[in-house]
Amino acid sequence: MTNYNSDLLRVLDERGYIHQLTDAEGLDKLAAAQIVPGYIGFDATAPSLHIGSLVQIMMLRRLQQTGHKPIVLMGGGTTRIGDPTGRDESRKMLTDETIADNIAGIRTVFERLLTFGDGPTDAVMVDNQDWLGELGYIEMLQKVGTHFTVNRMLTFDSVRLRLEREQPMTFLEFNYMILQGYDFRHLAQEMGVRLQMGGSDQWGNIVNGMELGRRMDGSDLFGLTTPLLTTADGGKMGKTASGAIWLNEAQLPNYDFWQYWRNVDDRDVGRFLRLFSDLPLDEIARLETLEGAEINHAKTVLANAVTTLVRGSEAATTAERTAADTFAGGGAGEDLPTLEIGEDGMRIGAVLTALGFTASNGEAKRKLAEGAVKLDRVAVTDPGHLVTVTAGTEAKLSLGKKKHAIIRR
Repeated sequence: MTNYNSDLLRVLDERGYIHQLTDAEGLDKLAAAQIVPGYIGFDATAPSLHIGSLVQIMMLRRLQQTGHKPIVLMGGGTTRIGDPTGRDESRKMLTDETIADNIAGIRTVFERLLTFGDGPTDAVMVDNQDWLGELGYIEMLQKVGTHFTVNRMLTFDSVRLRLEREQPMTFLEFNYMILQGYDFRHLAQEMGVRLQMGGSDQWGNIVNGMELGRRMDGSDLFGLTTPLLTTADGGKMGKTASGAIWLNEAQLPNYDFWQYWRNVDDRDVGRFLRLFSDLPLDEIARLETLEGAEINHAKTVLANAVTTLVRGSEAATTAERTAADTFAGGGAGEDLPTLEIGEDGMRIGAVLTALGFTASNGEAKRKLAEGAVKLDRVAVTDPGHLVTVTAGTEAKLSLGKKKHAIIRR
């Protein structure tokens, strides 16, 4: 831990958000003296972000909690190009209507976690299409292009790795880093933004924007990145065999979201509580010392805390009650994922895959052979088993001890 004077850097440091910082002393001094507007950019490639983005959203929340101003930058413009960072393939083009719908869906999560308004520390959401869309191509090249060298751009991981793997990169994607750098410069000029934050993979892009602001305007800007977030077993945060853990309920039921946090590795509980909850640090320190069966209490605290922040208190309460009904009482619960099947029924493997319990029919067969699948508490091992239910009734399907669903007709 570093001894910071500003609440901003002290909180970010204590809770484990800081990986790289361009000028720790300068930012600490600035944050102790005045309100610092800071931003993070999010592209609108889907109607929801997933929990891989939650650490960034929580950083904006910490920014506001410590008396500063969070700026949520939606990439309505850059989404049309696609960030090549960490990608082997070009992103598919989206229509203007789809991008607008995606931004509307993504905003709902930010409205729960941040306070929006017109006050000095109230959050605002802006869309880079508003300024990028107005830049003519020649004007862009003249104003911004002269400050970037191809030599430097070719050293960026987003470009270098793609070329090393002999994967094509379009000229459109190659321009992404220029536009992202221009975003920082624009926000600094128009909204007084001094800080850009992001994941560790964005370090090069953030530094690029700082340099552009310095060269064009003499601006003194700062950058901060978070560590690459992985689970204790080395897995990527927010990715499971069943798919992404989405922040919006429309993409993932509340119960499944709650269960993800309830089922985290014992070793991740304290770290995740610091990053993804507002619990006091001394209480977190107490919870992470629990062992054996008691650690499950800490996991329930984590699940309730994160679900309440992201989905609301009612979602957390209902999910916990459903889990209690399902595991303790053997009941079905009221918030389990459901699957409607027709009169002709559905093969058990297809049911498991349709629910997202297995990623493929092959995986479903393996789980069946292991005896991990139960239908109304009776083990099913035959992959050809036809699941049928009488009209108006339901059956409970379980995969192992943690995944449960209701089959209805």
